[in-house]
Amino acid sequence: MNSPMNDPQSSPLSAAAKPQISTGFEWPTWVLWCVLIASWLSLLHWYGALPVWLSTLLMTVVLAWYTSFQHELTHGHPTRNATINRLLGLPPLAIWYPFDTYKADHLKHHEDAHLTVPGVDTESNYITAEQAADMGPVAMWLYASQRTVLGRFFIGPAIVIISLVTKTFRRVRAGDTAALKVWAVHLPLVALLLWGVEEFTVISAWKYCFGMAYPALGLAMLRSLYEHRPGPSPAHRTVINQAGFLWRLLYLNNNYHAVHHAYPELAWYRIPAAYAADREGYHLRNGGFVVPGYLWLIRNFAWKVVDSPVLASPQSAPKRPVATVPAQR
Repeated sequence: MNSPMNDPQSSPLSAAAKPQISTGFEWPTWVLWCVLIASWLSLLHWYGALPVWLSTLLMTVVLAWYTSFQHELTHGHPTRNATINRLLGLPPLAIWYPFDTYKADHLKHHEDAHLTVPGVDTESNYITAEQAADMGPVAMWLYASQRTVLGRFFIGPAIVIISLVTKTFRRVRAGDTAALKVWAVHLPLVALLLWGVEEFTVISAWKYCFGMAYPALGLAMLRSLYEHRPGPSPAHRTVINQAGFLWRLLYLNNNYHAVHHAYPELAWYRIPAAYAADREGYHLRNGGFVVPGYLWLIRNFAWKVVDSPVLASPQSAPKRPVATVPAQR
């Protein structure tokens, strides 16, 4: 959905025309799907033909890539038929997150007026000062760890999984049958997938879950480490990350996150052109929230917090200015 507060066309700073929203056959997304499935099947079939560490690494990347593809599905790609898109996203290749839950939560996240607000933004990385005051040192350390690269990669998936299970039990106890139906679809599909992995490959279900899908979730979560921050207006809360080609491909150009939030219906392969057509406009409208790439984040915030997890208010200024330097290649 388009928020007027974050729509480049509502701003006098924009000199570019609105990007072309595709309504036809999205062949790049279908090619992506074919490449993903072929890569996944090939790595399962020939696992170990390459060094085990390399096969495991490649599968982790493919599973993280698949989550980026699922993100496209939530926004109406590659078809305008929600049922077809859902069927493409239901296979739980990355195991941990039911597609239906992810879609519902992610679309709510796109209510841009509430970006970063704890308890409202479903993908907020922040907590309120009141919540922080009620937490012990271990809980606060865990929250702070999510504002670092290593903490987000290694600990983040466990926090997400435990939180997801806890919320699901809470909803089921409250009589939310919709939550029960989501898992009634997801869990049998996970069981079928893991049975197939055990039966027809040399990979154990345990290794697939915790040696591949778990780090894949961590790699996917690295993208969102610093894609939103507190800001005086919703438009100032969303990043432009000038990542190199491989990172852009892995995250399907979602590093240009301000463009995605301005036009969430814009297909992944059209985002770079939309950004290039109004580069300075996006930088002005998002308050200069521009970072030079994921490697820059890794180098500078591996174990150092990128900002505080405690959000006094969404309008508060960022803790430290973000330096803009040429994109990494």
